[in-house]
This record gives sequence, structure tokens and C-alpha cells, in this order.
Amino acid sequence: MNNVKKTIVNILASTCLVLLLLVFIAAVIDGTSIHEIREATIQVNFFLQILGVNVFIFVGFVLIRKFESKYAILEFLLDISYIIIVLLISGKIFGWFSGRSWILVIMAVVVYLFGLFTSILRTRKDASEINELIKKRKEKNINSTEINFASRQGESRSPPAKS
Repeated sequence: MNNVKKTIVNILASTCLVLLLLVFIAAVIDGTSIHEIREATIQVNFFLQILGVNVFIFVGFVLIRKFESKYAILEFLLDISYIIIVLLISGKIFGWFSGRSWILVIMAVVVYLFGLFTSILRTRKDASEINELIKKRKEKNINSTEINFASRQGESRSPPAKS
């Protein structure tokens, strides 16, 4: 259940990031104001298309993750290639681009790298927390061993009980 929750959060986060990038790219390339972009692009159908494509991409990632390579660069290239192919096919089906399909490629790389970066940070944080827990457990075991050792020595030195 935890993996399902994590996948849903990832899908929604990537959808949000894509929408923010679209607003930014449209403002930079076309010089459009944010108000015009909001009225022109934030439509329910458009949002659902992006959400659907993100779901499709994440489902594909679940299948892709079953094939592991000892070379991380191959996994990276497979992920990026899959994303780009899905985006180009979806863009053609939904009529997303008018001669600017390279924008989708750039967005795919940016979103993927952002996700990769956050994943690396999360993994480092998790590893640090695990290492700290291991350190505390070792200290606790050392302290309890010293206490047990001291109590055993105290027992052997105590005078025998009178009967």
C-alpha cells in the first residue's frame, strides 16, 4: 500500500512540475503573460491529458524497473528514451505541438533530472538516518554489555550467602 501511495504522490508531483514548466516556457518563448497562459492552457482536458500521460509513464517505469542493468547510464537512457517516446506519441495524439516538439524533449529531461535529484537527496537522507540508528544501537549494545559485565563481576566478588 505504501508503494501505491508513493506512486500516486510521484505522479501528482510530476504533473504539477510539468504544468509549472509549461507556464514558464510559454512565458519565455511566446512572451505571454501568466494571465493569458492560465486562460489558454489550464483547461480540464489538458490537465487530464497530462495526468494520463504521467500515469502511463509511471506504469511503464514499474515495468522498466523489472529489467536491471549493472550500468546506471543504461537505465537512465532507457528511462529518458521511454519518456520521450511516450511524450512524442501523446503530443501527436493530443495535438500538443505546432512544430516545437523539442520543447517536450527538454521538459522530459528537466522533469526526469529533477526527480532523479530529489530521489538521490531522499536516499542520502534515508541512509544517514539508518546509519545514525545503527550507531545508536551499537552504543546501546556496548553500554548494556558493560553493565552486564560489571554486574557479573560484582556477583563473583560478593561474599557467599550465609545459610
